[in-house]
Formats: sequence, C-alpha cells, structure tokens
Amino acid sequence: MKLESPQKEIYAKERFSALQAQRLAQEIAFGPIVFQVSRLMVKFSIFKMLDEHKEGMTMEEIAEAANLSIYSAKVLLESSLTIGTILMRDDKFFLAKAGWFLLNDDMARVNMDFNHDVNYLGLFNLEEALLNGKPEGLKVFGDWPTVYEGLSQLPPQVQKSWFGFDHFYSDNSFKQALEIVFKNHPKTLLDVGGNTGRWATQCVQYDAEVNVTIMDLPQQLEMMREQTRNLEGANRIHGHGCNLLDRSVPFPEGFEAIWMSQFLDCFSEEEVTSILSRAAKSMNAQSKLYIMETFWDRQRFETASYCLAQISLYFTAIANGNSKMYYSGDMARCVEEAGLKIDTLYDGLGLGHSIMQCSLK
Repeated sequence: MKLESPQKEIYAKERFSALQAQRLAQEIAFGPIVFQVSRLMVKFSIFKMLDEHKEGMTMEEIAEAANLSIYSAKVLLESSLTIGTILMRDDKFFLAKAGWFLLNDDMARVNMDFNHDVNYLGLFNLEEALLNGKPEGLKVFGDWPTVYEGLSQLPPQVQKSWFGFDHFYSDNSFKQALEIVFKNHPKTLLDVGGNTGRWATQCVQYDAEVNVTIMDLPQQLEMMREQTRNLEGANRIHGHGCNLLDRSVPFPEGFEAIWMSQFLDCFSEEEVTSILSRAAKSMNAQSKLYIMETFWDRQRFETASYCLAQISLYFTAIANGNSKMYYSGDMARCVEEAGLKIDTLYDGLGLGHSIMQCSLK
C-alpha cells in the first residue's frame, strides 16, 4: 500500500505527545459514553441554547429550558465539560468549538444519526463479524444475508438515517459528476445499484435525450418506482431486476455509459472484480464505465480519511461482512483484472468523491 500526500506524511510519524496519547486512549475507552452524551446534548437542544445565549447559562437555567432534572442536566454538563464540547466560566456554561460543529456541521449530524440508528447496537458484534466474515450485527434488525435485502423492511427511523447518510455524500457530488459523464453525450446509461433513483433522476433532467436503466435488486426497483413516479423524466427511467452477486447474471448490452456510484464499496474485492468483468463483457470499444467512490487515501483533508476508515466497519458488522471504503490502489487492481483500464481519474468532487473513468483495454 503506497499513500500519497497528505496522508503519507500524516500517518508516517507519531502525532501525539505522551499526555495527548494517554488522553486519546481514555477517550477511546469511554467512546460509547462520549458519543451518547454528545448526541443527547444535540437532541435536548442544550448546544442550541448555549449557541443562542452567548452570555452563558447556569445549570438551573439549562435544566429548566431542556425540561430535565437538575441531576440529568448535571451529569450531561459535567461530562460535556470534560469532553470539551462546552466551557464554564463564573458558574455559567458556554458552547465550545467542538459543540458548535456537532450542532451546525451537516456532516457531523448525518454521521451521528447514521451511527446511532444504523450501527450502534450491531457494532457490539463486530468481533464476530471479523472472525466469521458475515455481518453479524445485522441480526439486531432482522435475518437477512446483507442489509440490502432488508433495506425496505428496516424500521422507519433506521431507513431515514441510512438513506440520509447515503444521499448526503452522493448528492454533493452529482453536479460535477453529471458534467463528467455527459461530456461524451451518452444516450443510454446503465445505473448499476441505482437504489431509489436519485442519480437516474438527475440524469434525465440534465439531458432530455438520455434513457437510464437501473440495474438492482427487484425490491429496490419497487422503491425506485415509488420515489420517481411523478418526477420529470420518469418515463425515461427503466428497471432491470437482478442479483448482482449471482455470477451467472450477465450485464445487459448496448449501453454507451455504465455508472456505479457508491456501489462497489458494497462488495468484496473478489465480488468487485466479478461485477466489473461482467460489465466489461457488455461493453464495446466506445463504451465508458464510471466508478464514483470516496477512496480514503485520496482525501484532501485527513478528517475525511478518518471518517471513511471508520465507515468501513459498518460494512463489516452491518452491511455484508466483507466490503469497505476502498483504498484506490485496490480498486485500480480490480479494474485491471476485469479487463478494463482507467482512462482518467478525477478527484475532489463534492465532499471527497473520485471518479475512475474506464474503458476496455
């Protein structure tokens, strides 16, 4: 594994003093408590109150405004004070920078909802998932081999946080992605793993001549049809139901562009190579295949690399047991083994996506 800058420099040397490392070790040990306290400081609007009251608030004022007992307010405030999300001066509490980000940063909110509703209970079974190669944490929701078969049956709040997380990251890249894909003016596009049809909808509204076929599980296509039913261009969005893990399932032929957005991270390297190989067999010399992913090693900021590396464990414990947020070199190897080559690699889209534009060797 060869890292590029800035990760190359960041991860090659010790980043903490002894005291900082000791503090980090305790933050890790108390991680579940720190997470839940901080989540409730957002949910009970305590961070919001402190943001609005720049002059500070007393414990009694916070307890009354949040409809909490003095005891409940005290344990939350004392914990948050030592975490570093709030400050205290002259018996009054104030919002600290970290608390401000938890309150106002959309990415932090989406990640927190996703981790609480989708991951929190299931991650208790991470050890089993790592040893067994199966998403052992998924059993907290139901008896499915992967989360994708059960997505339409998840509790409403879990679905909301799952889709909120998925859409937040992809939607921020769509505008730039459309410019890249439609630079070649494709009239037919195969959207592999198109989910609820958000990308397909963007495509048919961006180009009045393109027809988009979504290739996904039959139950996902039902959700897609419900979501796109009354949208502009819906008559040019079609479905092709199949199980992509079935290696005998071929890709439909005749598409000028094949699109895979936040899709291949749902599969193991062996499965990725199988999917790309079947895609390659459906292509001709003019076809283009686009892979859009958030590669953890190609991020501009280290915080993004940190988030993506942690998200990998969602795939381990909840989603399928064998996939991850990919290192770009691993994906490039799968592309090569599938009989494809990378023509262009675009970085820096949206919140950290990259697009590999591929064609037949």
